[in-house]
Amino acid sequence: MPGLQERLSNACSIEDLRGLARRRLPRGVFDFFDGGADDEITLRANREGFDRLRLRPRVLVDVHRPDLSTTIAGSASAAPLVIAPTGAIGAGWPGADLAIARVAARLGIPYTLSTMATSSIEEVAAVGGRLWFQLYVLRDQAFARSLLQRAQQAGYEALVVTLDLVTGGKRERDLRNRFTVPLRPNPRTVLDFAAHPRWCLQMLRHGQPRFKNLAGFEGNADPRASIAAKVGQSLDASFDWAALQRLRELWPGRFMVKGVSRADDAARLASLGVDAIWVSNHGGRQLDGAVATADALPEVVAAVQGRVPVLLDSGVRRGTDIVKALALGAQAVAIGRATLYGAAAGGEAGAERALQILTEELRRAMQLCGTPRIADIDASLLQPREARP
Repeated sequence: MPGLQERLSNACSIEDLRGLARRRLPRGVFDFFDGGADDEITLRANREGFDRLRLRPRVLVDVHRPDLSTTIAGSASAAPLVIAPTGAIGAGWPGADLAIARVAARLGIPYTLSTMATSSIEEVAAVGGRLWFQLYVLRDQAFARSLLQRAQQAGYEALVVTLDLVTGGKRERDLRNRFTVPLRPNPRTVLDFAAHPRWCLQMLRHGQPRFKNLAGFEGNADPRASIAAKVGQSLDASFDWAALQRLRELWPGRFMVKGVSRADDAARLASLGVDAIWVSNHGGRQLDGAVATADALPEVVAAVQGRVPVLLDSGVRRGTDIVKALALGAQAVAIGRATLYGAAAGGEAGAERALQILTEELRRAMQLCGTPRIADIDASLLQPREARP
């Protein structure tokens, strides 16, 4: 049987890494990472949004040395990529947050730490690189302010406020698998875990994954609930425009908002003075039936009229997806599941393989599209909508 490094090297695509992660992880853990809300309509739509787009390549262009470097939110980046925030990934591989952060720092792209990470703000800060902190808006405002203070003191460049999670989505795979974090044994999960002995031994050696940024958090929730449930029950569903403005005044660095899909919201946010708008539907994990991000992106870009950069996440699995998103007006794309699959399959080496696959595919797509620089990727590369099948 080939070793881990050989299996990772043989992975040709993000889907291959997904397959490796699926084989290595218990079903409940894999489904937690892989699944979406309700009927998973939006989960599928995010991929279909990219699949519907067709490219119109230029020819007779010197593309022998494509340049992936660009600017993201005012600073240089080695590629138009951002690591999106992903929670609880230590359940897939111990220290996965740190592993992905190290790879991002080496590659020279921004890394976004989730509120629900299993490594702390301070642990990830020690890795270095361009670091952003993602905040879920909690009713416990004092605790939320403490997270901001910790991120500021640790030198995080930007705050990313998630706007599209005022209550938790109904993820039926998790309900059927009785999946919780911290991991709780029951007859179903014990059998699931036992069928994956390598993962089990790794968890036993390193201990239960914990949400380290939430140490001491109580919230307004059932004390018997897991910490993930406590956070879900303690989200601030009253958070509004005035509250966002107050939060903006608390943070001295770059201030970004994530979870936008409407032109009117985007225009108002740009007027408010945010530093970037992140088109996202939470990877299809919250509101099922929400518009695909590739479909929402053009109207958001048109609404902000170049006043602020626009990022996009959800459904990005190929280098051609990155080209399509940039052609639609995104300054960069954020990837979550792609590096998560890699890390779950092989830790830091797996995360590195995921980014290697995406950057190699992006480089090749740029050459085949006749775009030697990121700035050369524009709307003329896309087949007009009225002409698409």
